[in-house]
Formats: sequence, C-alpha cells, structure tokens
Amino acid sequence: MKLVDEAEIEVIAGSGGNGCVGFRREKFIPLGGPDGGDGGDGGSIWLQADENLNTLVDFRHERKFRAQRGENGMGRQMYGKGGEDTTIIVPVGTVITNVETDEIIGDLTRHGQRLLVAKGGKGGLGNMHFKSSVNRAPRKALPGLPGEERMLRLELKLLADVGLLGFPNAGKSTFVRAVSAATPKVADYPFTTLYPNLGVVSVEPHRSFVIADIPGLIEGAADGAGLGAQFLRHVQRTRLLLHLVDMAPMEGVIDASPAEQVRAIEHELRKHDPAMLEKPRWLVLNKADLMFEDEARARAEEIVAELGWTQPWYMVSAISREGTWPIMLEIQHFFDRLREEQLEAEAEAKAASAQAGNPPSDQA
Repeated sequence: MKLVDEAEIEVIAGSGGNGCVGFRREKFIPLGGPDGGDGGDGGSIWLQADENLNTLVDFRHERKFRAQRGENGMGRQMYGKGGEDTTIIVPVGTVITNVETDEIIGDLTRHGQRLLVAKGGKGGLGNMHFKSSVNRAPRKALPGLPGEERMLRLELKLLADVGLLGFPNAGKSTFVRAVSAATPKVADYPFTTLYPNLGVVSVEPHRSFVIADIPGLIEGAADGAGLGAQFLRHVQRTRLLLHLVDMAPMEGVIDASPAEQVRAIEHELRKHDPAMLEKPRWLVLNKADLMFEDEARARAEEIVAELGWTQPWYMVSAISREGTWPIMLEIQHFFDRLREEQLEAEAEAKAASAQAGNPPSDQA
C-alpha cells in the first residue's frame, strides 16, 4: 500500500438558470402583464471531512467535479429549481489550496467539518422585475451567472499527537509496535516504512493519544531526497516529537554518528519549517540491548553531552519493550498538563471578557 497524500482536482459549480420573459395571458384578464420568473441558483461544491478515510487515493482518477445547473425561470412567476450541491468527501486533516493563487482556502481538522470551495451562480431575474409605470411590457430578463471554477490542491497532513523522527532503521516501527496495537512492517534493512503508520497508545480508559511512525528521513529530505521528503508535512501537526536514534547503527548503512544524525534531521526540519524546531522534542536512544548496561549508559551520556541536549532524553530497547512504557506515561502526563493550562487560560479569558462587559454597579 502507498499513501496518496496529495492530489489536484477541478471543481466547477453550477451556473444559475436564466430568467424568463413571459406575459400573463388568461381569458377575461386583459393586460395581464409580465410574469416571467427567476432562474434557480446553481449548485455549490463542498468538501466534507470524514474520519473513515485515510488517503486521497480516490482522486487519482476522478479529478473533475461539477455541481448541477439551476433551472430556467418559467411563466406565471414560477422560479426555476435550484441546482443540487455536490459534496466531496476527503480525509480529516486535508488542507485545501487554490492552485492559481497558492492561497490556503481551508483546513479540515474535524469529522463532519464542511468547507465551501465553489459557489453556484445566482439565477437570472425574470421580466416581472422590470415592469414600471413607463414600461408595462418589458421584454428584458437576465441570464444566470456562471458558477465558480477552481483548481484545488488537496494535501493530507496526519492528525497525530506524537511524531517519530529518525534516520532509516532507527527502530521507529518497532517502537510503535511496542507501545500500541499498530503493526508496521519491520525488517533489518532501511526504508521498510513506505507510508506513515498511526498507532493509538491507551494509557488507561479515556486517556490516550495517537503516535505516528513517519518514514525515515535522510540528509536533503527537505529538498526532495529520500522517502521522507513527502512526509515532512505530517509532523507539522504533532504536539510532541520523539527523536529516535540508533545507538549502534549498522555498518555500511548509516555512516553518520548518532549525534550527526540528530543534527542532520534538525537541519532538514529547519529548512522545511523553522517553527518545527520550537516544538517539544524528546531524545530516545534505541537499541540499548545491543550493549552491556554500563556501556550503553556511558554511550548515551556521551551522545547527550555531544549534542548539548537540554530536553528530556531516554534510553530504551524497542524490540524488548524495555523502557518504552515509562515514556508513554510521561507523554500522557505532558498532554494532561497542556490540557490543564489550556483550560486555565480559557477560564481566565472568559473571566476577563465578563468583567470587561459588566461595568461596576456605581457606573451603571
């Protein structure tokens, strides 16, 4: 399976129906006057997010979408029927960009969220609107307006709380297997992950978070090298990054030292989006089981000192799951603190707003 996370589509809203030129002609009613009705509005095109979809593969072949045209107006002041809207279902996490202007139109981040991307044309006016004291038999009606047409670029960004960073074969897939029910492919050669994998980590009932295994990055990924180029965007939404590093890299596969690997990925993050380096990022030193305990501890402290690392760091063995669960508990505590701070900030803002809207009683 290959993740399709970008697509271009053309959307064409329905044009409005034309207004009608008509006159009332009925027995025993002379000079009935104009009674041409308005045309119906054209249908619009909406995008709607659905959490049951996880790729944009449906747009690989179907790229053009049209909404229904409004019906023309009719005599007896009958309005034309409006065209039906067209709703396009996309995965949650889809960013919509106008290809022509490169402007982001919207970002669908919730299940059921809808976005209007092309508005239908307004129906034309019938001749009943143009009668006056000096023009009692107008033969003028307006045509319907055309619907909007746009080329849209759809870009899927995964909605995960935690993103795993690391060079190929750092053990990210094994780590996800160890802490969740996800079963990404694992092998002893690099680039086994060809698309992001999501795993749900359930600490206890009603306390869980989503972790994403992002394909391995290499130097030059931000410029299009390696598999990580098309997946850097997926770590932009995460609230916490876990940087996995292989303490004992395979000879002939990864030439860079663990500290050099960390700096290389930091460089790619900075080139792709400097704000990503401002996210909390914890260092996870993996494959500690390949060394004696004292040797692994000394090696870990050496890497941390070489990097001048100031954020939390951990030493684990993902394949044996040793040390992985305490990290999950720390992550859950981290998110709990974020939620508490957000609630406190909202409460303070609400109180300040209420105070500003209610003047003291002596001034009332």
